[in-house]
This record gives sequence, C-alpha cells and structure tokens, in this order.
Amino acid sequence: MSQLSIAPATRPLRGTVVVPGDKSITHRALILGALAHGQTRITGYSRGEDCLNTLAVIRGLGINVQEIPTGLDVTGKGLWGLTESSNVLDCGNSGTGLRLLAGMLAGQKFFSVLTGDASLRSRPMGRVVKPLRQMGATISGRQGGDLAPIAIQGQELQSITYESPVASAQIKSCILLAGIFAKGTTTVKEPMKSRDHSERLFTYLEIPLQVDDCTVQITGLQSFVGKPIAVPGDISAAAFFLVAGSVVPGSELLLTGIGLNPERTGILDVLLGMGADIAILNTRDESGEPVGDLRVRATTLSGTTIGPELIPKTIDELPILCVAAALAEGETRITGAQELRVKETDRIHAMAVELARIGVVVEEQLDGLIIQGDSTLRGAVCKSYGDHRVVMSLAIAGLVGKEPIVIEDVDCVETSFPGFHSKLLDLLTNSK
Repeated sequence: MSQLSIAPATRPLRGTVVVPGDKSITHRALILGALAHGQTRITGYSRGEDCLNTLAVIRGLGINVQEIPTGLDVTGKGLWGLTESSNVLDCGNSGTGLRLLAGMLAGQKFFSVLTGDASLRSRPMGRVVKPLRQMGATISGRQGGDLAPIAIQGQELQSITYESPVASAQIKSCILLAGIFAKGTTTVKEPMKSRDHSERLFTYLEIPLQVDDCTVQITGLQSFVGKPIAVPGDISAAAFFLVAGSVVPGSELLLTGIGLNPERTGILDVLLGMGADIAILNTRDESGEPVGDLRVRATTLSGTTIGPELIPKTIDELPILCVAAALAEGETRITGAQELRVKETDRIHAMAVELARIGVVVEEQLDGLIIQGDSTLRGAVCKSYGDHRVVMSLAIAGLVGKEPIVIEDVDCVETSFPGFHSKLLDLLTNSK
C-alpha cells in the first residue's frame, strides 16, 4: 500500500503549471477517431490510466494507434471498421470509458464484454443500459445489467427519444454514440444541461447534430472524416492548483492551456464567488473548445452556497472545493450533490469523514455537506478510498495544516494525474 505524506508549506507556491490533458475529451477523441475515416492526430491527450485503458480497448478492437512525439495518430476505419476482440475489454477505473464504449459497441455487428476494476464493477450501469436496450441493443450483466461486467451483442439500432432522469454527460454521450449507428434521429433530453464535450467534438468533426439548450439530436448512419484534435488541459486537474494557489499564503501560479468549456467552469464561478483572485488570460478556441490561461494569487476566501444548479458544472471538483470551504471564513453549504455518492467512491461520505479526521467541523447530509470554515487543520493518517480526487484534495489540505497529513493507498492518482506530487514539490522549490 503506497502512502503520500504532505507537510505544511513553509514557502509560497510559485511557477507555471501544465496539467494533464482533459480526460473527458481524450476518451471522446479516441472513440471518434476510431470511427472516423482516415487519420485523427490527437495532441495534448491525457496519459492517465483511465484514458490509457480506453486507448487499449480501441487497439483491442482492431484500430491502429501510433504514439508520436506530439501525441497519437489514430487510423480510423469508419463506422463499421472495428473488429470483434477475443478478450474481455478492461476499462480499469473509468466510468466514462465504459459507458461511452458501451454506446459505441451497441451498434456494432459483433459481441463484446466490458469490465473494470472493483470500484468500477460496483458503479451503476443501468442508467446507460436502459436506453441502449430501448434502441434495440442486447445487453446482459450482473444484477440485470446494472453492474459490470456487461456483455453486449451488437445489433441494428433504432432511434429513440430519451428523457434522462439526471443531467449526465456520460448518459447523453453514450446515447449519442449509439445514435451514430441508429436509423433516423435520436433525441436526448436532460433536466439541466450537462457538459457538452461530445456535442462540440461531433460538430467539429462535422457529424450531423442539433442542440437546443437541454435537448440534443443526432442523425444516424452518417460517416465522417478524421481531423487533428488538440486536447486542452483538464480544468478538473487544474482545480487542485487553483485552490492551492488561493490558500497557501503568498502564492502565485500560472496554469496554461486550460479548457474553459462553460459547462465545466463551475469551479471558477464558485472560487470567484468565494473571493478568489483568479484572472483568465489569453483566451482562444482549439478543436471546438474554448481554452485559456489562469493566473491565481493567494487571498482570503469566504464561505458560500453551492446549490443544485451548480452541481453539473462542479461535480468532479467538489472534493477540492470542500477543502477550500474548510479554509474559508464562514460556513459553506453544498446541496443537490447526491450524484457524488456513486462516483469512484461515495465522495460525500469520504470527504465528511476525512475532513473531520483533520479537524474540520463538517456535517454530512443526504445530498451534500455543511462545512464550517476557519478550520485549523491537524495532522492525521487519512484514507483514500481508492479515489484519486480524494487523495489530491487531502494533499492540498496538507499544505496548510499544522502537521503533516499522511494519505494511504494513493496509487489511484495515476488514473488521472501522473506526477501530481512531484509537480507540487516543484512549485514549492520554485519559491526558494
């Protein structure tokens, strides 16, 4: 069992930060690159284990992917160019990978089995299996298909209109990918708009798509051609340094090339509302996504309210926002976040337990947390729950405590942010 010990910072964090490529966009770029005709060159892609597992699955389905100095060259074979794998397709820890791949494989003319690690095998898959079955897919799995491994016998699919009970980019994207192989027009309606990386990439690749607020429609059986895809820095990875730069006294960081998709910038909305000193610089557009640089300087934060309307835009950043809340002045309330209970772990419970362990006054609610700020953080040995975002959030807390925080079982950080600890150390060294 690996451990990470983070001692209180004795100097500010200073320097330029380059974070890994966006995981969500990397998954989608690999899948669409495989289905395109011709070459798709992907630069800036995430080298975290989650995306490398999706890459391995794509290769296992007969797609040639070459590593080059600047990224990946994916040689797509069109909608029907994939081949049946003789092996089970392992998605590791990635719910995004498994759910999106299920959408792609539902319309293929062969048999596939998707699985993952113990954490992924405990996460709900029925939310994508249900609409795929409505489209005509034949899918079986544990608990009636609600848990992986799931077996998919590809079929000729029919278009549907699906009203998703939750705002989820994974559900929406799964159905849209299946919709590529369906006759007619497939429609997905959400109660609130979720992140739209799929829609932007579909549009960039000229896949027929219509978007009207919370409703997306795709016309199936339309081939498309590969294009170069530049993957921006992952704002979910940047979030840890935005909070660190805000709470470690005297710090100033520049985060370059960060994706600023408006459905993902809830972290900026919340932190700016708490009084953070963050400037957005050098904005531009790359492969259909808005991108920019972020400069953050240390300042005093204030407590806030994060309600249901912000949850889709902050769902992955809520663990680190809990740390910001613990160090802010006053109380922070998070509500409407029950989706956190079905992530890599139950993140509501995990953050409540571990924050309390390091001295934060916190109350766990059914759909969120109430966190009292102005906390003096004490040293402790903390659990990771096998969740990369819990590890990195607790590591940032360790920078501003009175004693070191030791986090157990931290190998899971490799799923999204290889080299996270060394990057933190580099920023501390730069301030000497």
